[in-house]
Formats: sequence, structure tokens, C-alpha cells
Amino acid sequence: MNRLTTSQGTFELARFPEHPRDPFRAWDAADEYLLRQLTDPERGPVDLAGTVAVVGDRWGALATALAAHRPVQISDSYLARRATLANLARNGLDQDAVRLLSSRDTPPDRIDVLIVRVPKSLAFLEDQLHRIAPAVHAGTVVIGTGMVKEIHTSTLNLFERIIGPTRTSLAVRKARLIFCTPDPALPRTPSPWPYRYELPADVGPVAGLTTVNHAGIFCAERLDIGTRFFLKHLPSRGGAVRVVDLGCGNGVLGLSAAVANPEAHLTFVDESYGAVASAEETFRAGAPAGAKADFLVGDGLDGLDPGSVDLVLNNPPFHSHTATTDATARTMFTGARTALRQGGELWVVGNRHLSYHTHLRRIFGNCTTIAGDPKFVVLRAVKR
Repeated sequence: MNRLTTSQGTFELARFPEHPRDPFRAWDAADEYLLRQLTDPERGPVDLAGTVAVVGDRWGALATALAAHRPVQISDSYLARRATLANLARNGLDQDAVRLLSSRDTPPDRIDVLIVRVPKSLAFLEDQLHRIAPAVHAGTVVIGTGMVKEIHTSTLNLFERIIGPTRTSLAVRKARLIFCTPDPALPRTPSPWPYRYELPADVGPVAGLTTVNHAGIFCAERLDIGTRFFLKHLPSRGGAVRVVDLGCGNGVLGLSAAVANPEAHLTFVDESYGAVASAEETFRAGAPAGAKADFLVGDGLDGLDPGSVDLVLNNPPFHSHTATTDATARTMFTGARTALRQGGELWVVGNRHLSYHTHLRRIFGNCTTIAGDPKFVVLRAVKR
């Protein structure tokens, strides 16, 4: 936990889930720069009396600092939502002060101040700006923020094309602001997302099926090479087994398990609202008739009963926004062990250099390499 001091007040903030040894803060220089800008006397403080929308707030720092103005937070991340609620509580603020919307929810009808934390995914930014544009009017104050490395010409072009004329600030502590003037005369075109593509012929049971990909999910425009390798080495399980696609993305791993075994009960889990929506649409489009599935947005396998799962399939992320970390993978592995019944198996694909086998041996007491190539390995751990 760290203390953020701004003109709006001083706030104790932490990421979610909170780890005492987490080296990363719940905010960065881009968040600080934006909060200073809102009260800058030279430019005139921004009037926050109307509807304030905060898009892409990573750990709730912006929403917490602006809670007195009862903002709407729009996020694709379940963890960001939980972090926001936890940070409001630890600062003695009313949790109802922030209206929480997911990226799949309908935005407010009218937005008077639009704050955009530039996301890692340009596609997600495009989709969100398209969804929000109808709520923006000529008097809306639009300010984006991000680190210099996150803001590119393509980023500015999206604001310009969808919202209106755009310029940037000087860089301060490697952060930059984006100022956009809404142009009501711009055509209101629909978002190009979701994107659909047909799976290649060499990926087993799902070959030729169509995946549905909402903006922002990993490798939304093509099948990533790690998943492609994993699909060629998935376990074959018959009967009424419970299978979880953990960190499901577009759900292609779980779909493959369902096609191979129509009696299986699938559960798709991800912390991204867009990912779970993608997985559900992919499953509905390609699963066998009568196939059973649940779709959960949450923190790993926390929502499942201990000892209730036969097989977990996992292609874990190794980034948290722009930071490289294996913390998410380790949390997933530990959660999988709890959710699995005796004899249940966790199958994982990962880059060879990440050394997931060391974590699996520590957590499960065993790990077997099923397949490998110069870049990836498929690993299996069994709950004894």
C-alpha cells in the first residue's frame, strides 16, 4: 500500500488482490498528472459538477480521488473494480460514490467530463471511444492520460477521428496528457468490434470453427502461437467431467474440450468482461448441441467450490498492464490446486523461459512436460 497526495486529498491506495510484497503501486505519474490538471489554476479548474466518466482506471486511483464528484467508472477489469471498492473503503469513502460499469454495459446518456486512462490495447481504446462518443457533447471536457511510451500517433488519431480535434501536453515525469475538443459534426459510426476469424486446419477438434473476439482481449485478431501449440496437445477426457478454461480469453481452449467431449461441463473464467463475453459467443457459435457451460467474470477460481473440478486448462498472462510479472500465473496455479479434486489435473502452456515448472512443483509437488518446442512448453501437474 502507498499514499497518493494530490490537490483532491491524500489517499491510501493498493492494487487488488493486495500483496504485502507487491513492488507495484496502484497509480503512476500519468494519474498524478491528470489529477493536477483538473485543478490547474492557470488553465482554470475543470468544472466537475456534471457527469464525470472515468474510462480505464487501472486500480481505482482516479475514481477514489474524484469520489466527491460521484464519477462513473467504466472498466473491462474485474480486478480494477474490486480495487476501486477496496480503495474507497480504506479511505473511509462511500462505496456508492462511484458508479461501476463494465466495458459491456451501456455508457451514461450524457457525459460532461470524460477522463480516459489510455489502455495498452489500441483496439480497446477504439471500441470504448466509439461506445462513448454518442454521450459526448460540444461542451464536454475530454482529457486522456498515459505514460509517454503508451501514447502514439495512432492513439491521437483515434481521439481525432472518433471524438474531435486532439493535441497533447508536454511530457512530465514521462507522462503526457491528451486534450480533445468534441466535434458533434463527426459521423457516429459503430465500433468495428467484435472481430471474428476462422480457426486454422491444424488445431484439432476446433479446426474451421469461428471465434468471436471483443476488443482488448489477447491476440484478438489472430490465434496466438502459444494457444495454437496448446490446442495440438490438449488432454483427452471422456464422460461428465468438469473442465475449466482459466483466463479464457476468447474461449477457444474450452471450446476444444467441449467439442472433443460433448458430455463435459465447461466453465470459462476471466477477469476481463470482454473476454468472458467473447468466450460465451465463441462457445454458442461452435459448441455441440446440448453442451453445457458457465461463464464467470472473477478473480481466478475464487468462485468455484474447492475440490469440484477435474481439469483446468490455462494459458496464463505474464503482464499486468505494462509490467512483466509471474504473480498472476502463480495465483492461478494456487487457485487451480484448491479447485481440483484429488487426481485432477492442471495443464498449462507457457513460454519456455518463464520456468513455470518450478512454481508447479512447489505448489503441486509434481510437474510433467507433455510437449515442447524452442519457444513453448505444455506442462501437467496433478493434485495428489
